[in-house]
Amino acid sequence: MELRPLGRSGLQVSAICLGTMTWGQQNTEAEGHEQMDYALAQGVNFFDTAELYSIPPKRETQGSTERIIGSWFKARKNRDKVILASKVVGRSVMDWFRKDGSTSRLTRPQMTEALEASLQRLGTDYIDLYQLHFPERAVPWGSNPTRFHLKDYQTQGVETSIAEICDILGDFVKAGKIRHVGLSNESPWGTMRFLFENETRGVPRVQSIQNCYNLINRQFETGLAEIWYREQVGLLAYSPLAQGYLTGKYLDGARPPGSRSALFNRGQRYEKPGSEEATRDYMAIARDFGIDPAVFANAWVTSRPFVTSNIIGATTMEQLKLAIGSASVAITEEMEKRIDAVHQMRGNPAP
Repeated sequence: MELRPLGRSGLQVSAICLGTMTWGQQNTEAEGHEQMDYALAQGVNFFDTAELYSIPPKRETQGSTERIIGSWFKARKNRDKVILASKVVGRSVMDWFRKDGSTSRLTRPQMTEALEASLQRLGTDYIDLYQLHFPERAVPWGSNPTRFHLKDYQTQGVETSIAEICDILGDFVKAGKIRHVGLSNESPWGTMRFLFENETRGVPRVQSIQNCYNLINRQFETGLAEIWYREQVGLLAYSPLAQGYLTGKYLDGARPPGSRSALFNRGQRYEKPGSEEATRDYMAIARDFGIDPAVFANAWVTSRPFVTSNIIGATTMEQLKLAIGSASVAITEEMEKRIDAVHQMRGNPAP
């Protein structure tokens, strides 16, 4: 398994990161342990979780994924073998994360409570990469919209400044409770503002950004890829299979039993006009080259120079083996030309 630098942190993380968000709803604790055992044996040293997980967000299952990872660490005694990433939720209407019933915010009391709770669930005294799951300020979900709507940016009420958030994270690093800092669902402006505050305030630098990235959503390339090139803030790519849509299993309105869309009625992000046509085009390219569409889509994400790590997810061991195995599939110049030709016609239909 190839190792890649995590920003300027000095850490080397595997090109494939084990995503964990299904553990606690679609997957049991035993299945989560089995996935971690297999991934680690294959050279995957990077696991990603969040206080929000499992997905979809629910009051009764919040924190379940971190608890499953914590029980695995306790059983295996191998915390030192894993570079562990987790996240604190940003501003939202969800009111089940904090003991006092507050809706979630990136304030010092809330972030401190969140970090302590994550450490307890994980059974560890430090987190290697602590990420802001989504911003405190008002921005469109994903922070990289295709079209501009002023109302998406008009904050209602007081917001914690990026400068203050940087100071809070810096204090967490000083206390030894986190090692490095990352962003998620962030925009080019937000990323550069964090970097500005990092440099001017002398606080720990942002090392990564975890945004959605796949064949039908390449928006990272339009602004954030240059930030990777000049500032070494690499992409931790989530949803490389577009929540399973790039496998083709949801074509023509299909809802396979046990699938996420069938269980939770999720996935509308990938059902917008043009998404199914683009999916069919990319699947045709994969089949022309004799590659499983899921493997092809994962391999393409991993092959991008700005991708630090591709966050794969699976609910079955068969899916997990295909996803991790995709790291050994090369994307040729001919494949890339055909992919770019489709993208020229189809664009980013699922932002």
